[in-house]
This record gives sequence, structure tokens and C-alpha cells, in this order.
Amino acid sequence: MVNATYDASGDLIATLDDGTVANYNNGDGGYILICAVLVMIMSPGVGYLYSGLLRRKNALSMLFLSLAVYSVAIIQWFFWGYSLAFSETGSLFIGNLKHFGLMNVDLAPSQGSTKIPALLFCIYQAMFAAITPTLVIGGCAERARLFPILVVTFLWCTLVYDPVACWTWNSTGWGFINGVLDFAGGGPVHMTSGTASLAWSLYLGKRRGYGTEKLAYRPHSVSHIVLGTVLLWFGWFGFNGGSELAMNLRAIQASMVTNIAAAMGGLTWLVLDYIRTGKYSAVSLCSGIVAGLVGITPAAGFVGSPAALAIGFVTAIAANYATGLKNLLRIDDAVDGFALHAVGGFTGAVMTGLFADSRVAGFDGYTEIAGGWINHNYKQLGWQLASAVSVISYTFVMTYIILFIVDHIPGLKLRASEDSEILGIDETECGETGYDFVYFTRDLESPEDVHGLEHKNPVGISSSHNSSREKVAHRANPPVDHSPREVQSSGASAV
Repeated sequence: MVNATYDASGDLIATLDDGTVANYNNGDGGYILICAVLVMIMSPGVGYLYSGLLRRKNALSMLFLSLAVYSVAIIQWFFWGYSLAFSETGSLFIGNLKHFGLMNVDLAPSQGSTKIPALLFCIYQAMFAAITPTLVIGGCAERARLFPILVVTFLWCTLVYDPVACWTWNSTGWGFINGVLDFAGGGPVHMTSGTASLAWSLYLGKRRGYGTEKLAYRPHSVSHIVLGTVLLWFGWFGFNGGSELAMNLRAIQASMVTNIAAAMGGLTWLVLDYIRTGKYSAVSLCSGIVAGLVGITPAAGFVGSPAALAIGFVTAIAANYATGLKNLLRIDDAVDGFALHAVGGFTGAVMTGLFADSRVAGFDGYTEIAGGWINHNYKQLGWQLASAVSVISYTFVMTYIILFIVDHIPGLKLRASEDSEILGIDETECGETGYDFVYFTRDLESPEDVHGLEHKNPVGISSSHNSSREKVAHRANPPVDHSPREVQSSGASAV
């Protein structure tokens, strides 16, 4: 039983079963709770970003998945996710079920910090556990069935995210014990999500029409991309600043370098693409902002402002050129998840080993680290590389195994049908569309490319459209209307 009282200033005083008294400052608690809300808004931000990058006929599915995957991850976290990641008696690799169903997760000091109770730490970390699989969904965009994605998400959180979070942040984990520096999730969040996105892309194979002009499309809604980026940038202040788990100078410094790296990353990517195209692309600017945010994530609580400039600059260059690898290797990664998150996270981890500063880490008044190369601690880079390679290797192998097993369970086939790819996941899986007012002709293959589909109707609506194949045939041959009434979304192009 826990007895909770409040002193004259409103701070919480908790008396635990063993007689231990814990004092929690309400300022710290309020700050972390607000940061949790900021991180939560990043999940729909990812949905808007991915939605804008895809074709109109699949736009709604990304928004749907950003909320559905978030919900699945939260339920998994309640059952055993938190316990597997942060139980105090876990192993070097993974925790146990001591806190199954959030048992005894209340006012005891948390694993992350004695300054906040375990319950607050749990809800804050739940936001990280939820956004990570949300970042993964871009790897299966436009060609995967929705329900199997949710099944994979539950398993992936259990078998990939939780172990990596444990060995990185839990005081019993091998990475934590050996001094691996990852302030806010370069490994558990970004390297895992980016690598899993690659595994999805490879396992599912290429989208219908890959290598032809049908996939040489511009993002259907640059407005969605900008909105998603704004939500991510906004939320990242809670993502990195809140990872200090208290309101102090170090949290402020983490927020400062987050902002600097994002700005530098955005401008760097913008210039690189301007040199190639001669255009000031909003998509390029947004991509660079995300790259800078990813790169600074593991370093935020360890580096000074000049280092943040370097991290944003280098990460944007690395991720920008990494986007070209998918064409070289003929990998259909629709949203460049691997380049932005895996390569970006890896770059950030390496640069943390170079620029981690013991003085900055001590801004909270109690953290002591040996620092990185800037403090002449040259072995730190070795541990950073060991952790990064371990995260990427483990994530790819385990994700591929999960996909293979789920795909062979009756009723859980991962790849969408040919009809679904032609019509779009929105209509065939959701039964709804993101834009009911938009004519879909521009998103569909020409009639000559819809092979083997019966009941084509070149004149008008047929008397019955009972099957998806009949719908495809009708969509491929819509009624002729020469009036200029088509409404297009910003940035859309013919596909």
C-alpha cells in the first residue's frame, strides 16, 4: 500500500510499503506530463507526413494506421511492454513480467529517474513505444493489408522494441551498463523503425508498376507533408526535452539543440536538392528537418549548440544521399524510412560518440559521464558503433522472421490483392477515401494496363458492381465527362 500526501507547496510525498519516503516536485511532474502529450501528437504527425508522400488513393490508410498502430502499441504496453522494457529485475537483454498489466506501477521512483514516480514514467515512455511502430508503417505503404499490419505491430513491439529499449535505457541492460549514450531514442526508436521499414519493403516486394512512370509521381499533398513536419517538430521538444525526466537546465539545453539541428538539417537538405534541381522544394525542406531531428535524438542531452549544428548538417547529408540507395538497390521504400531513420539514427549515434560533453551532461546537477572524443574518451565511439550495429542487425532479422510467420498464418496474408493496389487501400480496406470530392482516374492505371478484369464499361455505370474486380473495371473506364470539374490536391501529378 502506498500513502500519498502533499506538502504546503503542493509537492507529492509518497510513503512506500518498505517505509521509504519519496518526494516528487510538481514542476517536474507537470513538465513530463506535458512532454508526454507533445510526443503523442507526433504519431498523427507521422500519419500526415506519410499520407502526403503517397498517392491520393492510399492517403487515408496512412492516417488510419497512425492511430490504429498507436492504439495497438498502447495496449501492448499495458499488458507487458512496460514490464519487458523497464522491470527492475530484468536481464541484460530484456525485462520480465514483474509489472504485467502495470502491476505495482504507481508512486515508487521510476527506473528512468528517482525524480518522478513510475506511473508518470510509464505513460511518458508509452508514447515512445507507440510512435516507433508508427514510423515503421511507411515501409508497407500502398501494398499491405491493414489487419495483418496491426498483428505484426503487437508482435514487433514485444520482440523488437521492448528488448532494444531494455538494453539501452534499463539500468540492467547491457548497453546502459557499458555506457552507451542514447538520450532520447536514436537506437530504440529510429534505428529500429528505419530498419523494420526496410524489412517490410524487402519482404513485400515492389509495388505494382515499380520502375515505370506509374510510380514516378510527386507527393499527392505537400500541404499534408508540411503539416506532418510541423507536428513532428513541435512534438520533438517533448521527445528530446522530456527525456531528461525533470525540468532543469539540461532539459532546456536538449530543447535548444533539438531546434538548432532541425533548422540546420532542413536548410542543408534544401540546398542539396536546389543544386540538383534549381527549385526550392518544400518536400526537401521537410525531409531535412526530420533528418536533423533524428540525428540529434541520441545526442540531445549530451552536446552543446555548436555540435548540434554539425549533427544537423552531417545527418541531412547522410540521409539525403542514402535516399538514392533505394534506386541503386531497387528497393521500393515509399517514404524513405530507412534513409531518414536508420541512417539518420546511426549517424546521430556516431556523432554522439564524438561530441558528447561531460559538462553539458552535468547541467542537471547529478549526471556524470566520461564524454566522447571531445573529452578525449576515444573508446566511447566504439560502444556507440557496437550498439548501433547490434540494434540494426537484431531488428532486421527479428522483423523479417515476424513478417514471415504472420504471412503464413491463414487469413493474415500481408500483401494486398492486385485489385486493392489498383483501386487503392483506402477504398478496398477502409471503405472510405481521404478525398471523396476527387476523381480517382488520375490515380489508376490506364484501361490497357488493367489486365484480366472483367465487365469493363466504357459508357457508364453498370447495373451491378458487386465485386471488387467490377469496381476496378468501372474505375479504369469511367463515364466520359469533358467538363473541367476535376479537383486536384496540392502537389498532385498524374500517375
